[in-house]
Amino acid sequence: MGVCIMTQIDRHGGGGARNQQAGFSLTELMVATSLTLVVLATSLGALGDGIATADLGTLVAETQQNGRAGLALMKRDLMLTGQGIPAGGIPIPSGAQASPINRPGPNAMTFPSNWVVLPSISPGADLGPAIWGRATDMVTMLYADSTLALADTPVDMITPDGGTMVVAVTTPIGLAGTGLRVGDFIMFTNALGFAVQEVTSVSAQSVTFGGTDSMRFNQRNAGQGTIMQLQSSPGEFPPTTATRIWMISYYIDEPVPGNRRLIRRVNNGAENPIALDVDDLQLTYDLVDGLNNPAGLDQAVTPHSPAQIRKVNIALTTRSSGEYRSRGYQRRTLSTSVSLRSLSFTDRYQ
Repeated sequence: MGVCIMTQIDRHGGGGARNQQAGFSLTELMVATSLTLVVLATSLGALGDGIATADLGTLVAETQQNGRAGLALMKRDLMLTGQGIPAGGIPIPSGAQASPINRPGPNAMTFPSNWVVLPSISPGADLGPAIWGRATDMVTMLYADSTLALADTPVDMITPDGGTMVVAVTTPIGLAGTGLRVGDFIMFTNALGFAVQEVTSVSAQSVTFGGTDSMRFNQRNAGQGTIMQLQSSPGEFPPTTATRIWMISYYIDEPVPGNRRLIRRVNNGAENPIALDVDDLQLTYDLVDGLNNPAGLDQAVTPHSPAQIRKVNIALTTRSSGEYRSRGYQRRTLSTSVSLRSLSFTDRYQ
């Protein structure tokens, strides 16, 4: 016997009253409810998929934007690399009584002890922390500063021991923001060559290069590569100009396990994170040697030299700040190549 849900409707019309009954059977009600649940479940599933897709898109966009920001700074510095730097590099203390120059990086390290010049770009294959069982790379580059017109006028005086220079009063070395400060690197140039020292104090127009500099550039007792080799006679310097130069290093550090950052470090100063959640940095180099012009090298080893590097190929891998449900972190690798324009072109009339 079927069950019926009845509704009684009383109507008055014509000559009397008439009762009408209408309703849904339980079977019809169950079918309608089931259809409603199916439609609702489908809608909720589509909504969930839409939210998941939006979350994934946000993580991917975040990952790519993070990598692009770091890559943009690195490209800018690479395009300036070598500007105002001698084609073969800057002589550094070497020979008798010389100690290797310190190299800014994720750990205590030095430039190769057999180097007698510091090139405009110094590769650092496998010198960064190992991630996923593979060592990451680093790179160090040099270029002249364009914000302080220090080289427009020869220095007024250099003390006989090379430990102090006095700059012309027309050169505003004391201005906030652009003036000289402790830790700056100064390249000296005269008819006898080049040398570099690190500023340890500044007072008015007097700049001192003490023996406690962090990079060990100020080893004036070394046999070669110091400002003492720029003297025309003991205690006498011919007309000499000074140029502030920047040393920029890029590498990954990991102060806390899993917290990996791309670091941009100016001179030997503080580490400046420019991209977070970075999992890998790999660098290769294209060289011009006038014969084979090798490409894709990790290092410029003998018979090649870093001075022959003309292009840098970068692969930077970043990951999302959070995990995407059961799929884990989202990772993206951004790749680009940068021509070192300041090393590719020379003024033949100089």
